[in-house]
Amino acid sequence: MTLQKSITKKTYGISELSKEFDITTRTIRFYEQQGLISPARSGQTRIYSEKDRVRLMLTLRGKRLGFSLAETKELFDLYDTTLEGDEKQLNLILGILNQKNAELEQQLQDIDRVKTELSLVQDRCQKALDEVVKKKEKSV
Repeated sequence: MTLQKSITKKTYGISELSKEFDITTRTIRFYEQQGLISPARSGQTRIYSEKDRVRLMLTLRGKRLGFSLAETKELFDLYDTTLEGDEKQLNLILGILNQKNAELEQQLQDIDRVKTELSLVQDRCQKALDEVVKKKEKSV
């Protein structure tokens, strides 16, 4: 006896994705216009695939990390055309990813420095406030 699995592809509506990612439907349509996602259509209704959902998630994550939409589209386009593993395209993708990784590492270092400075200023302000309160209490 052979068991057959029913493969059902999950699809999403624009409102569903809008709610899931807390973005407007206009934003999703904009990303579609930019070629980042490409939903199927049933009349006027957009039908988003799991691939579209993942690309939307990656686009939003990339945006938070400083990737431009053009960079994100370039990575998607390169990924789509490198199924055969073209050496030049893979090297280009790796170069872009290495550059972004270096930029993010620099940002992390900068954030650590700023956090240290903020802590120092916070400590100085707290000590100054403590002194002001002590002087005020002595004078009362």
